[in-house]
Amino acid sequence: MTESAHGLTTGAVARRLGVAPTTLRSWDRRYGIGPAAREDGRHRRWSPEDVAVLHEMCRLTSSGVPPAEAARAALAGPPAMPTGPAAPVIPPADREPLPGPARRPGSGNGLPLGAVRQECRGLGRAAVRLDAWAVDDMLASVIAQDGLVTAWEEVMAPALHAVGRKWETSGDRYIEVEHLLSWHVSSALRRAAGPPASRARAGSPPVLLACVPGEWHTLALEALAAGLAELGLPTLMFGPAVPPEALDQAVRRTGPAAVVLWSQARSTANLPLARHIADTAWGVKGARARPVVLPTGPGWAGQPLPPGTLRPGGLRDALDLLQGLCDTAAGAGAADRPAPPGQSRARALRNRASPSGREISGSG
Repeated sequence: MTESAHGLTTGAVARRLGVAPTTLRSWDRRYGIGPAAREDGRHRRWSPEDVAVLHEMCRLTSSGVPPAEAARAALAGPPAMPTGPAAPVIPPADREPLPGPARRPGSGNGLPLGAVRQECRGLGRAAVRLDAWAVDDMLASVIAQDGLVTAWEEVMAPALHAVGRKWETSGDRYIEVEHLLSWHVSSALRRAAGPPASRARAGSPPVLLACVPGEWHTLALEALAAGLAELGLPTLMFGPAVPPEALDQAVRRTGPAAVVLWSQARSTANLPLARHIADTAWGVKGARARPVVLPTGPGWAGQPLPPGTLRPGGLRDALDLLQGLCDTAAGAGAADRPAPPGQSRARALRNRASPSGREISGSG
């Protein structure tokens, strides 16, 4: 990168920021974010102060602020000098038009996001740009600020659903966006979960998490695993497409407090498997135990639930329910520690899991 006595060229600044030179010219023309000096009256030369304004513009737009508003804030300054890589942002005028209905400003680069939080729009923009650094930074920030459950329900899940819908309606386009976003969401969830909780420390049988045979979508289960880890509850994550025989053996070997079966599509929801797991018993004669089975995910919607099963209405409800189930299975009860919010309700639901299954409203 070359730098003259009068500052950086537009090409050099574009390479530093990771944006196209046409983007910088567009920002200059539209919002007045341009170099203070021009060599020979024609060629742009960007000073360190000019570049700092551009960094602030990139930071704001990556967090979901509309470009015009971000430009006003960046010019109002004085912006802090950046310490990390800038997140490149492509303004609407420089993007290839996307199929489908007209795009609403700030909606996430053509993704069908609807009415969502600003952080979700910013995450959508960064994913469409394939800006891995910005995606990672936004995910870490929203988890730290709002907590895991809110981050999943209000930012991660809406962005993932929007990318999935765009891919489904655009042929083979956007599959790379879905893969990148899914990978970074998974990484963020695992970082939030930390190391697995031990059964001895938690004083509870584990919660077993598995996708039904033929189901490969695991992110919702990873979010649940991270939430259980925050509660200090031991989990066993078996991941995608677990064979029935393997699931049966895992249940018999571990004696879980609950088994969560995820199904993304109706075609994978396996009622005979849920019924079999709910009927699986272990222990000595006269003191046999069975797990409570939680069929979760949209694939189970409208399905008749077999006895011994419960259907939570979402991540927050599932965590509440599983906390109560683990307490009950451990035999410790609420006498030894303060009851978490909703524990009484969760215990009541635990008792209702037998002899007949009951569905809790929601998609899980």
